Amino acid sequence: MEQVGLDELLAATGGAAPSAAPPDAVFERVSTDSRTTQPGDLFWALRGETHNGHDYLEQALRRGAAGCVVDDRCQTAAGPCTIRVADTRQALGDFARWYRHRHEALIIGVTGSVGKTTTREMIYAALSARHAGRRSRFNYNNEVGLPLSLLDLAAEDEFSVLEMGAARVGDIRSLCEIACPEIGVLAPIGPAHLATFGSLDQIYQAKGELLEALPSHGFAVVCGDDERMRQMAARALCPTVFVGETPGCHVRALDVALVPGKLRFSVDRKRYEVPAPGRHFLAAALCAVAVAREIGMDPGAIAAGLQNFVNEPGRCHPRACGTSTIIDDTYNANPASMRAACQCLADWPGNGRKVLVLGDMLELGEEAKACHRELGRLVAGLEIDLLLSFGERAEDVVQGAQQAGMPSWRLAACRDLEAVRVVLDCWLEPGGIVLVKGSRGMHMERVVAWLQGRGELEHPPRAAA
Repeated sequence: MEQVGLDELLAATGGAAPSAAPPDAVFERVSTDSRTTQPGDLFWALRGETHNGHDYLEQALRRGAAGCVVDDRCQTAAGPCTIRVADTRQALGDFARWYRHRHEALIIGVTGSVGKTTTREMIYAALSARHAGRRSRFNYNNEVGLPLSLLDLAAEDEFSVLEMGAARVGDIRSLCEIACPEIGVLAPIGPAHLATFGSLDQIYQAKGELLEALPSHGFAVVCGDDERMRQMAARALCPTVFVGETPGCHVRALDVALVPGKLRFSVDRKRYEVPAPGRHFLAAALCAVAVAREIGMDPGAIAAGLQNFVNEPGRCHPRACGTSTIIDDTYNANPASMRAACQCLADWPGNGRKVLVLGDMLELGEEAKACHRELGRLVAGLEIDLLLSFGERAEDVVQGAQQAGMPSWRLAACRDLEAVRVVLDCWLEPGGIVLVKGSRGMHMERVVAWLQGRGELEHPPRAAA
């Protein structure tokens, strides 16, 4: 964050400071975690479901915080430069919106159900070939993370790609009120967070809020292979660019091919190559091409930028393990991303045994049973050798696969991690490919860690008799 004076901070947040506050105080960094607060930081105390930043004011001051932002309920005196606001979460958004308008950077909002982070990273890679810019920190895509990402903006930045998540209708609208994006990108939409959304219709409604927030001088990029997403374009007051493989898409991929570790495709006779391990990365790559073309980048520069794409850990990330391969896709899961991961394993080159390890998909509400059974039926129709399902919904996945004709000897349902290890210890062979995926709450990275710790995905040689 660039320097912000006390008067500016008060004007942006509607806050009040004590008369003893130094009028020339300036701040260059906002911290919301007292454990990482640095000397000179402005500590912003936030209330959450499981924590209250107001409980850590003294710790933040001991670590050198130059000031604190607290709400009116706080009874603690936190030094002479204590700014009081009605609600610290709302004030953080207000401050970030004010700070955003101090800069001329092009703000690009990205939402969707599948591949938001990948799309964000693809756009960043493509644009960085010619322009200086930033993207959201880590998975900072909510009402706290997005403002913190905006506060990273510097004078030299020409763009910022911001990921926007949602769990209910209205969430994206609130984030757009803070970020004021000029470009909106809709990654593929599917069932996710159904426990809070309630239905797929509500998900489409929520994601489309990004389109409604765009100014007439901006533009939207929408996955045009989904007819329902095409219809959503009517909610935008600006032009819409459709991307995909079907006729009628403005940015249409042809000659799509996978080679080990790379995705290749052509758009308007220009060949692109992205270091991505699966075909499901295509939508993100096309969104990146569309954004870059619309802001005036030439195809050669876009292609060069996409070659610098770095896949995020836990998102279909292949790891060599001797002669075998572990595909770490443990970051999160919903029905659409599960389908993509399963297809990725089925398409993976090589003749080794393909083993799929799936944890439960969470937050699906009343649709959980049906979604897990459908997942099993999907796997049964793919060229996957063995399926291990882990969690409370493991039996639903296995039953779905059996109903679709997958024999029982190729299936396993496990309710605890030790059972997962026992089954895999029997199944693993040299040269195999193991894909591991599940919802964040299933902590499937534990399986990846065990596989890596096991070493080569094969039994050690037996000692001679």
